[in-house]
Amino acid sequence: MAKRVIISDESVNCYGTWVRTEGVDISQYERNPVLLWMHWRGVIIGCVKDIRKENGKITGEPWFDEVREESKQAKRQWEKGTLRMVSANLEVTETNDDPALVKPGQYRAVAWRSKLVEVSMVDIGGNDNALPLVFTYKDKELKLAAGENSEGLPLLTYNNNNQNEEKMDYKVIALKLGLPETATENEILSSIELLNGYKTANEQLRQEREQMQLASITEAVETAIAEKRILAEKKEHFIGVGKKIGLESLKLTFASMTPAQKPMDLIHQDSTTGAMILNWKKLSDVPSDKIKELRDNDKPTYMKLYKAEYGVECPIY
Repeated sequence: MAKRVIISDESVNCYGTWVRTEGVDISQYERNPVLLWMHWRGVIIGCVKDIRKENGKITGEPWFDEVREESKQAKRQWEKGTLRMVSANLEVTETNDDPALVKPGQYRAVAWRSKLVEVSMVDIGGNDNALPLVFTYKDKELKLAAGENSEGLPLLTYNNNNQNEEKMDYKVIALKLGLPETATENEILSSIELLNGYKTANEQLRQEREQMQLASITEAVETAIAEKRILAEKKEHFIGVGKKIGLESLKLTFASMTPAQKPMDLIHQDSTTGAMILNWKKLSDVPSDKIKELRDNDKPTYMKLYKAEYGVECPIY
């Protein structure tokens, strides 16, 4: 079975347009279905047989007459599979720029009606379906450079990326901004600029508040360190806690903490008797390295704490 090739379909091609298959007139080409080599007039290498227009595509079967060397070479490469692309030369007769027809990637009007002039075997395709089209208009080949307009295939005059979006409704925007629906574009823009100014000012105030709060939290943490409520190495940790729970909650947390005291801070001697006056309630409250000192230097206190600890009199005195 002979291999068929796509001559044209309705995908967006490298020229930023697409060809409506139903609008392609193939009647004249069917009378003279020449197959050229690289669009060179006079270099005929065969013809296209069994041309069909169906399912949004125009297809056919390349046939090589092997008269010219180009034909012999093209046939061998076609059969090997190294040459497998064709290019349609289409003469545009009518375009359509209806937004409803625009496809993703399209930036020129649709080739709504056209005439198939010739088909060529080519080496490199021009779009995803390997259809390097050649367009003509009023018997002149179109040079469709990106971004350049063309009488035959004009550029679309709107942004096709937003083709399905309605035009901006200034009335709706004006009402959203609290302006009358008759507000002009300049009035709307002025209102937006004013709002942007408020936004910038609010952001600056927020940053200033954050800086002031951080300074107050840092001061509270440093005070807690000075009062020996927390260790100095925990400073950054408690600053982070303050950021999460707030300054007042942090202060309440510190207030509930008992300042750390050295054992000797709990001991002082009565100026008249020389006895140790303690804040200890029972013997287990006494640091281990102070028990012997307490027992040797303040026996009454030691015995009192012993009894408080064990509920009986101290047996060693």
